[in-house]
Amino acid sequence: MPTPFTFINAAMSIDGKISTRQRRQVRISGDVDFERMDELRASSDAVMVGIGTVLADDPSLTVKSDERRAKRLAKGLDENPVRIVVDSKARIPTNADIFRKGAGKIIIAVSESAAFDRVESLRKKAMVIMAGGNQVDLPELLSILDEMGIHRLMVEGGAGLNWGLVKNGLVDEIYSFIGNLIIGGGTAPTLIDGEGFDEANMPTCSLISAEKMEGGVLLKWKLKNA
Repeated sequence: MPTPFTFINAAMSIDGKISTRQRRQVRISGDVDFERMDELRASSDAVMVGIGTVLADDPSLTVKSDERRAKRLAKGLDENPVRIVVDSKARIPTNADIFRKGAGKIIIAVSESAAFDRVESLRKKAMVIMAGGNQVDLPELLSILDEMGIHRLMVEGGAGLNWGLVKNGLVDEIYSFIGNLIIGGGTAPTLIDGEGFDEANMPTCSLISAEKMEGGVLLKWKLKNA
């Protein structure tokens, strides 16, 4: 099944953490990396996050630059890419920022285990895609997105969604900015959590580039099995 070109973009600490043990967002990178991230959003067909990221950070997932939004509109696109939340149980609050800020299509991906009334309330605010039984079937979801014309997909976490995508061989590239701070904490989320791979089936990557940026380093990787 064809799937979009999918890349993960994230900022993490020296020790690989993407937020604190309380799962509170920490500003790891600076303005230069913020602009890079905004350009990635503006050049993508869709931006995807997991429900954990929405509940912890309440992101709007919008393009912040007026100029970039204007360029999208000039091309006949919505000012923001399609915004997608993977939310197996339909837990997203109906007053989340993603519903209140920015124009453009919103997709909530749920599983068959989501409560009927929650799904129906979400249908009033977004397009709902049901894929999978107990949790969202990511290969099926990405295949549906590709059929919808979403061919470039930016993933902004969190650690659980990143794991599911990598585990299923759905990620083409990973862009990770490593900032100059240490967060620590055995329960603090890393770039990719989940149950982890066995030694025999660990995916490998090839380094595309390494760039010093704002006291940190931006690494771009290509997954060899992508």
